[in-house]
Amino acid sequence: MEISVQLYSVREALAADPAATIARLAAMGFTAVEPFGLMEHAEVLRPLLREHDLRAPSTHASLLGSEDPEAVLRTAAAMGITTIIEPYHDREAWQEESDIAATAERLNQLAGIAAIHGVRVGYHNHDAETRPHTDGRCGLEILADRLDPRVVLELDTFWCAVGGTDPAALLGTLGQRVQLVHLKDGPLTTTTKDQLPLGEGAMDAPAILSAAPWLEVGVIEFDDYDGDVLQAVERSRKNLVDMIRDGRD
Repeated sequence: MEISVQLYSVREALAADPAATIARLAAMGFTAVEPFGLMEHAEVLRPLLREHDLRAPSTHASLLGSEDPEAVLRTAAAMGITTIIEPYHDREAWQEESDIAATAERLNQLAGIAAIHGVRVGYHNHDAETRPHTDGRCGLEILADRLDPRVVLELDTFWCAVGGTDPAALLGTLGQRVQLVHLKDGPLTTTTKDQLPLGEGAMDAPAILSAAPWLEVGVIEFDDYDGDVLQAVERSRKNLVDMIRDGRD
């Protein structure tokens, strides 16, 4: 599993000094990053990632809400990005199965277009998608049942737990449909300022890693942080490396 970092975590530093921020992430030992708002940041990021020998195997960029999804796909392909992750979809669209089916249909259509450009489509959850329905299954499971095999999932393990579903158990259920995960920590609440470096909160990250040894990319992320987020990202990476090492021992 390659260790990446969602650049949204360091958005303020990135806006203030993109070159210094990317250089610092590379110095921490990251070999990959996950951009957000691809169309807004591509021109700045492209030369910086090349300079610091960083890959972007995945990116967050809205396709469901884009007026020109092919432009997003072309931009990603030109940067060597192989997976475009839909970062967010209407919270109200996860209560009725008919709405979930409609979302799956649109993602499937986009997957066909993406394949022409040599990239694939993914979906990233928040807590709404992982709230159990009356049959005990969550919206993400219902979505997965209806997805084209070419569509992958990026399970945000923290929001999965906040939504009321055990992320390790869900990984066992969804299997290799999930190829990427967001790894974050803290108390299991919606107060994002309370998030903590990975391994220092309520999440059982080792159980998550053990449940899905096939994962391609593990993405460290902070939605927010009450402190120096770059230091927190560095601690998260160190803790994750230690977890992976301990899992192999």
